Amino acid sequence: MTAALIVASLAFAWSMGAHYTGAVMGMPFGIGAISERWALILIAVFCTLGAGLASEPVQATVGLHIVAPGHVTVAMALVMVLGAFLLTTVYTYWKVPTSTIQILVFCVVGTALAAGVSITWLTILKLAVTWIAAPLFAVVLGFAGTRLLHRIKSPPWALVLAGVAASFVLGANDVANAVGVWRMVHVGTPLLAGFAGGAAMAVGALTWGRRILHRVSFEIVDLDNATATAAQGVQALVVIVAVTQGFFTSINQALISAMSGAAVANHRTVNRANLYAIVKGWAISPPSGFVFGFVAYRIVLALGGH
Repeated sequence: MTAALIVASLAFAWSMGAHYTGAVMGMPFGIGAISERWALILIAVFCTLGAGLASEPVQATVGLHIVAPGHVTVAMALVMVLGAFLLTTVYTYWKVPTSTIQILVFCVVGTALAAGVSITWLTILKLAVTWIAAPLFAVVLGFAGTRLLHRIKSPPWALVLAGVAASFVLGANDVANAVGVWRMVHVGTPLLAGFAGGAAMAVGALTWGRRILHRVSFEIVDLDNATATAAQGVQALVVIVAVTQGFFTSINQALISAMSGAAVANHRTVNRANLYAIVKGWAISPPSGFVFGFVAYRIVLALGGH
């Protein structure tokens, strides 16, 4: 069953790599600062580096601080990851940029409750505060950053660098969704888990990342260089601050919030219909993760699993 957990985790990482291409390189691609091919290549390289070198704090949060250490079985971990993987893949297919982090956390909570394992609710509270605070800070910083960049006339290459930074942050922030549960059941080391998950995310970006890349680039906000650079840079800043504290937050929420603040500062048009659709996707992420985890593990118990 450990082998099944590893396969499911890497499949989940692959799905995330595809799901978040628009969130990290949508702005440079949308403004024409980089080609689709090179956008996906840079995502793959720097996402892997971020996952391998900077993801240990959030791996520890997922693996050690949500549920009581030592009480999670491999079957429980498999249900957690499999649920998050399936839900994320469905949302990616329908081009809904949801919060994979919220899906995973509530898959963990649902599975733990079904198994009768105690949950560290203080960690859930801290994560919830982070999920609320990060978009608010992103709106404010997106507005301020756009005003500043209009004054200094940032070049297109600055936007590409912001996308590279966001790709690194993606690996650091999100790989724990897939491999953090390895800490629960003592599979591998944080370094090995990070690089393995990061490599799988890279493959996901290269093989299926085009769908979300195009959606975020062209269907959400009318872009110019200052708006795009501010939004992408603020997203990377807000998320990496959270990661250094061991709290992971939604890449998509940070980006869309920063885009909204930047668009207002630049008097650009925000596509409210697409924003509303994304908000609906966020709203269903926690309950869908919780229900899947709880029901799936109850089924496992009924079938005699451990």
